[in-house]
Amino acid sequence: MVKPPRGAQGIDPVLVVIPTYNERENLGPIVKRLHAALPKVHVLVVDDGSPDGTGKLADELSEADERVNVMHRTEKAGLGAAYVAGFRWALERDYATIVEMDADGSHGPEDLPRMLEALDDADLVVGSRYVPGGSVVNWPKRRELLSRGGNLYSRVALGVKVNDITAGFRAYRREVLEKLDLDAIASHGYCFQIDLTWRTDEAGFEIVEVPITFTERAIGESKMSGSIVREAVIRVGSWGVKRRWQQLRQLVKKTS
Repeated sequence: MVKPPRGAQGIDPVLVVIPTYNERENLGPIVKRLHAALPKVHVLVVDDGSPDGTGKLADELSEADERVNVMHRTEKAGLGAAYVAGFRWALERDYATIVEMDADGSHGPEDLPRMLEALDDADLVVGSRYVPGGSVVNWPKRRELLSRGGNLYSRVALGVKVNDITAGFRAYRREVLEKLDLDAIASHGYCFQIDLTWRTDEAGFEIVEVPITFTERAIGESKMSGSIVREAVIRVGSWGVKRRWQQLRQLVKKTS
């Protein structure tokens, strides 16, 4: 059976998964901007027991708008676990496209229509800061250097030709998440994004980058920490060593 072209499969309905922890002041405005840009998309807020009342606000938004759904989790288990829970929720329903987007306003919903259009030729679309046309706004130079360095390190270690492999603004066709072993994903923080990109590439799916403008949050505190950076360095290094070992074994088999 010949697989139909991606464009023929359609991308609707679309679900945007927004993990939250203490984002009460940011959640309402980002959902409003999202629906101004794309009125038909649905939202799933995955709240990790925010003590600032984010979960309660999400419930209020859901009661007022059937396009907004809420998942309450009882512990702060990390970005990766929140997204995996959101992915499972989406796959149990009829969503054709699942989008990752931050609650803090760093990802502009106005860029999402272009990303969804790019799914005609891709299985995963990454909203990229580091391709022509992409940019960062109001980011401390130290953070940008850390991000660029992490991307370079990951690309070299894993051999994945994605410029912004740590990007957190992305759109998946459901077929990608159906094929990936979500139970095997234990990464947290932005290492989770590296993990999923690598797995998607290894599974043979097409990845496309679309330029976006990344804007540093104006309200609240970044969730980035030293432990998240350490996790990424250790995990990516380990994956890179395994990849090189597999390549060496294959080379030996071919020459023997």
